[in-house]
Amino acid sequence: MKKGLSSKISPILFPLIAVFFGILIGAIIMLLSGHNPFTGYSALIRGIFGDTYYIGETLRTMTPLILAGLAVAFAFRTGLFNIGVEGQLIVGWLASVYVGIAFDLPAIIHLPLAIGAGAIAGALWGLIPGLLKARFHVHEVIVTIMMNYIALHVVNYIIRNFLLVPGERTSTINPSASLASPFLQTLTDFSRLHYGFIIAVAACFVLWFVLWKTTKGFELRSVGFNQHASEYAGMNVKTNIVLSMVISGGFAGVGGAMEGLGTYQYMTVMSGFTGVGFDGIAVALLGANTAIGVLLAAGLFGGLKIGALNMQSQAGVPTELVDIVIALIIFFVASNYLVRWIISRLKKEDI
Repeated sequence: MKKGLSSKISPILFPLIAVFFGILIGAIIMLLSGHNPFTGYSALIRGIFGDTYYIGETLRTMTPLILAGLAVAFAFRTGLFNIGVEGQLIVGWLASVYVGIAFDLPAIIHLPLAIGAGAIAGALWGLIPGLLKARFHVHEVIVTIMMNYIALHVVNYIIRNFLLVPGERTSTINPSASLASPFLQTLTDFSRLHYGFIIAVAACFVLWFVLWKTTKGFELRSVGFNQHASEYAGMNVKTNIVLSMVISGGFAGVGGAMEGLGTYQYMTVMSGFTGVGFDGIAVALLGANTAIGVLLAAGLFGGLKIGALNMQSQAGVPTELVDIVIALIIFFVASNYLVRWIISRLKKEDI
């Protein structure tokens, strides 16, 4: 019984320990670099919770992170490692913005259509590595990395040649396709918080329901756990691999739509990756590939990114230090064995 309880607590305990060590070593680095860690972390916390504006910006930053994290988590739960979330997010962003610009429809039709376009674009971008994996056993990590670069340059080409307006960007989307929320903005001192946050939270529920409450979700998880046993049980492994990548890409595409329809209302020619898709890997890892874990991890990462701006302005601590703290957290989550070893040593000392 104790073992069962321990197995339930471990998925929560180890990420918390990883966060603790990340913050602790971040404090040591601050000391070594001549900064006061208490001042730095106080400024960080004030930068997250000190004003309703910062809270709104933190929630806004969380929105694409949640969906990117869900995309990675879904693929991982089904035995795949989707590194291509960044590319799927970018094509989803462009598709949603294009629909937002090109059509003039009632909001009740236009907004779901634009979000759906983002989801479909991301899903189609995930379909390619899924097909290559299922049909030719090409490893999805290699293909998805390459697909990120293809997405970046193809999207830039399309914007430059077909959608460009002054400012190196597309036109602004029609109001009927916008996720902007004057109500949420007023509540949060005119931050850029939009209705996409509600969609992202709902997506957490969708992931949980699909994976854990449907027959298809059981099948997808079974294939991820053991392909040979699943095939022996009569499941179509190849179809499920493709479907997993399509659904994962769909989550990422919606993440891009949140940026295009909510935060920015347009898309610029990009000189590099947004980084949201790669952060999604860290969010999924810290969240133990669970819906609630991804939500909480996105909150932590979003808070750190927004709070870092306050650390620099009020405590003089470089924002890069927050990146170091995030990297340390990921390191300790990945070093699960090390954390387990430390805990076992502590238990022995108690005995």
